[in-house]
Amino acid sequence: MTTVDPGGRARRLLSGPEPEVAADAGHAEPPPRVGFFTDTSVCIGCKACEVACKEWNAIPPATGEAGGRLTGMSYDNTGGLGASSWRHVAFVEQSGPSDGSAGNGGPRWLMASDVCKHCTHAACLDVCPTGSLFRTEFGTVVVQEDVCNGCGYCVPACPYGVIEQRAGDGRAWKCTMCYDRLGAGQEPACAKACPTDSIQFGPLDELRERAAARVAGLRETGVEGARLYG
Repeated sequence: MTTVDPGGRARRLLSGPEPEVAADAGHAEPPPRVGFFTDTSVCIGCKACEVACKEWNAIPPATGEAGGRLTGMSYDNTGGLGASSWRHVAFVEQSGPSDGSAGNGGPRWLMASDVCKHCTHAACLDVCPTGSLFRTEFGTVVVQEDVCNGCGYCVPACPYGVIEQRAGDGRAWKCTMCYDRLGAGQEPACAKACPTDSIQFGPLDELRERAAARVAGLRETGVEGARLYG
């Protein structure tokens, strides 16, 4: 759907490119949109991002099926994103090559830190009836817990399974990209804590250029399957 605002600018609200998400949300002269570039090729699975996220945002221990315990799936004690797990380091365990090359046929881990995508067309934001979810001046999507009424509409609306209602609380919670830190000119806690720069934070346009260059570099070194998501 395309509408035209009072200034004559076309606004694509439900699909397609939307280069001015913050301006279309009503923010006058917003700063450049920011985001994350996660380079999984250098993630070492240290979980520093998970710890930093929990410490900065005072997130309680995870509950539910995993409950913060080892899940039996390698060293993953989180299981996935949720109300009390705003960062999740996935450990994908695979069998190594059996041809006598590196690893001698043993297992290998593919590790990646996952987080809310802060979508351009955020389904969670679209279905929220109270305005608890809102678009910030940085282009991110944040939940105002004091406005959330616990209806849960946002949970099935998210295609990534990011947002969740917290047990015993009822309200929805997810990554805020450390909105309070952004307002103070700081980067999010997870990116600050990452020791290998697997999680990189910055203006979205700059990150896209950096990511494209990284993929090109990996392919030049023989990693033909290197690609960008999102």
